[in-house]
Amino acid sequence: MRVVSLDPCATELVIAVGGASLLVGKSSQCAEGAGIPVVSADCLDEPLLVSLEPDVIVTTRASDAHALARVVTRLPRTTTVLQLAPATILDLLDDLLRVGETIGRAAEAQHAMVDLRARYWSAIDFVSPFVHAPEVLFLTSIDPLVVGGLWTPALIEAAGARHSLNPAGAPARRVTPEEVIECAPERIVLCLSSPTSSPLRALETLQQTRWWGLLPAVLDGKPGSIALVDGSQMFTEPSPRLVDAFEWLVGWINGREEVVPSQFPVVYPDRLSTH
Repeated sequence: MRVVSLDPCATELVIAVGGASLLVGKSSQCAEGAGIPVVSADCLDEPLLVSLEPDVIVTTRASDAHALARVVTRLPRTTTVLQLAPATILDLLDDLLRVGETIGRAAEAQHAMVDLRARYWSAIDFVSPFVHAPEVLFLTSIDPLVVGGLWTPALIEAAGARHSLNPAGAPARRVTPEEVIECAPERIVLCLSSPTSSPLRALETLQQTRWWGLLPAVLDGKPGSIALVDGSQMFTEPSPRLVDAFEWLVGWINGREEVVPSQFPVVYPDRLSTH
């Protein structure tokens, strides 16, 4: 079995089901797989992809479908193109099984799925349905202001909070300062996906705006109410790490530090330390 992954999330799924040794091509953005040929950087290297004669091509990006449409007729007829589009964390678990079945690692995929699902439901046991559900502002960009979408609102709600600025399953969307003020967030997550963006510098920029100081999370000054999460590692991509992100949310929102994964990439500005 020869497998090509066209994006980091697909690579993580392949590795999670025990398919690391099957990878013969990957994206330049994939941190894993040193020495594996890069078939996708800014664009698809079509000649290289054809020469690799893959049995399976896996991707989670819709944009890859257009590029593959041009080259599919030059691939072996037996090549399977697996296009994944998880919108929730439960979709992600289903996709693990799909990847495993497609690359001949069904048993390994079943074990991986069961483990991730168990961690997800174990975390939910720490969520109390009888306490106040705080409003969370989850920003993925500050210029323009963009709040999280797709799986993120659902994770926030499952962790025991509210995300009024965007419903579960909806794409990330731009918001205005007026909308942010109106939703009155008691907790704030700054989760920038660009690896070149500095969360602390972004926070300093927000602190200089007129509206920032009007938010309850800022006014109340409760310890740990503002969190800076590394978006290049967490929340922004549909990978198995969404379970880590959910465990952190549960621990942070419900005050249960024991649920938070060790070395989770978060900084609390008022503590000036990472956890």
